Amino acid sequence: MPIDFNDLVKDALELNAKHAAIADTAKIKFHEDYRKACERNVCRKYDTNWMGPPAIGPIDELMNRARQFKQGLLIQTVYQLSSPFDVKGMEEATKVHEATFRRILAHIRNKYQFKEMLPLNAGCCSLCPRCAYLDKEPCRHPDEAVSSVEAYGIEVMTLEKSCGIPIYNGKNTVSCVALILFNENENE
Repeated sequence: MPIDFNDLVKDALELNAKHAAIADTAKIKFHEDYRKACERNVCRKYDTNWMGPPAIGPIDELMNRARQFKQGLLIQTVYQLSSPFDVKGMEEATKVHEATFRRILAHIRNKYQFKEMLPLNAGCCSLCPRCAYLDKEPCRHPDEAVSSVEAYGIEVMTLEKSCGIPIYNGKNTVSCVALILFNENENE
């Protein structure tokens, strides 16, 4: 029996996503410029993490991997800040988003049993306080480590628009986005 995508969206919302929608992977727009931003170290994480560039691999391979999935669950979390310069609030929002993303991901893995999944979060993996990459060691948690939507060259704002998820959520807010790509089992 096929999975009811409305249930998947409902589950994400019940697990504290502010917005959630199913994305058709065929409609996702990719662009190599996101990797160039990584290479310019815009996020200050370049060459520090197994799940980020350059360790994650060439952008064309990542884009092709993402295209192998049929659908994805796009989730957005939104947090109110005290001001546009509330750096502590932004850091807290990132932590809360990470916890929400991990909760939704664990729920999906347990409930839906997809044939395969590719979870992508906002920013580089932050599972470990210090990534093993920095110590030239293998990833400590390869089954739990996740890359970012941007590292895969996905145009996040275009994706949000195509799914009916708002880009702007009000004055003094910060929004974080994650995408869990999946393929259903053939017998579903």
